[in-house]
This record gives sequence, structure tokens and C-alpha cells, in this order.
Amino acid sequence: MHPDTPGIGKSRLEAFSDGVIAIIITIMVLELKVPHGDTLAALRPMLPIFLNYVLSFIYLGIYWNNHHHMLHTVQHVNGGILWANLHLLFWLSLIPFVTGWMGENHFAAAPTALYGVVLLMAAIAYWILQRTIMAAQGRDSLLKAALIWLVPDRRIERAFENQL
Repeated sequence: MHPDTPGIGKSRLEAFSDGVIAIIITIMVLELKVPHGDTLAALRPMLPIFLNYVLSFIYLGIYWNNHHHMLHTVQHVNGGILWANLHLLFWLSLIPFVTGWMGENHFAAAPTALYGVVLLMAAIAYWILQRTIMAAQGRDSLLKAALIWLVPDRRIERAFENQL
């Protein structure tokens, strides 16, 4: 979509997504219960839960960072992008539940499998969002020129700056 074409601004989408991800991280940290003992040994039973929290925090950080960079390529959003984004946020919102279940059960098979399914579905939802954005942008999609995943591609930032 050309910048002068009327459409839905992306600022509400960015603010909503940032807020949801912040709430997801807050929910996860609130699940970390304070031990009743006053020694470092009292923390030992919490180690699997804490390590799982760190892993999930990293996953959410990767999604937040890449979502941020991806939205830099977008001028306007449409209904398809809004729904695709909501689809991604749905799967990310399940991370606190599966994180807690897996940590509480010391990485048992069923909780770990469900954790993996949620992460897979979040990855698929992210891919759908990317494809939806590229389809909305058309043949000259800035996102199509610089796809990202684990480490944000600096070409997106340079391409965005050159577009301004």
C-alpha cells in the first residue's frame, strides 16, 4: 500500500501487541513463587521453573524484537493483518500456561510436548503474519526484501530509513 493511500494506521497494532506481550511476560514472572526458606538451598527446587521462565522469556523477546522490526516495514494495516497479528498473540498468550506446567512437572513428556506445540503454532502464526503483510504490500514489499527471524536483519532498518 502506498503511504498516501488511506488505510488503518499501524500505531494501534504496535501498541496493542507490545501491551499483550508485556502482560504475557508479567504473568510468567508472577508465576515464580518466593521460597519460604531464607537460604540459597531454598531456591534449588525452583531451578526447573526458573530455567523454563528464562527460556520462555527469550522466546517472547525474540518474537517481540522481530515483530517490532517487521512492523517497521508496514505503513498501513488491513483487517487481514489485524487478524493474523491476533492469531500470533493468541499462541504467544499460551506460553505462560505451558511454561508453568512444564516447569512444575520437571519437563515431563506431556507438558513438554504441549510446550513444543504452542511454540510451533506461534512460529506458524508469525509466518502467516509475514505472508499477510507481504500480500498487503504487493509486489514491491519491503518485508519480502529483508525477512528476519532470530537476529533482526539490519537491512530492514536501512531500507526503512531509505523509504523515509
